[in-house]
Amino acid sequence: MSLKTLSIYKKLLRLGKSWIAQNHPQETLNERKYILDQTRSLFRANKDVSDPVEINRYILEAEARLTMAEHYRNPYPRPVNYPKGMYTKKVGKSHGKAMIKKSQQSRPAYMKSLDTK
Repeated sequence: MSLKTLSIYKKLLRLGKSWIAQNHPQETLNERKYILDQTRSLFRANKDVSDPVEINRYILEAEARLTMAEHYRNPYPRPVNYPKGMYTKKVGKSHGKAMIKKSQQSRPAYMKSLDTK
């Protein structure tokens, strides 16, 4: 693991251990557990990645999630709105290539790890 990876990992663990829920103090323990569980599971899931581009993408995602959690005082990823011109898929129908591409491009960095592989 690189120093940058270890640094962001430690920052996330520190945040999880010192987290205090903003609006609902009774949720503090749940939110701490969520931060620590997400940090550990995502870092363990990606520990064997050796491609530098992919590693940088994961580091960018971790930094984005850390920054957003600190700024908004919310540990959960923010919901993503569809871009202009997008529509939801109807049951039994499939999206065209353009809609799929637009949907993939509109995903922010902090949501990539939530995509199913």
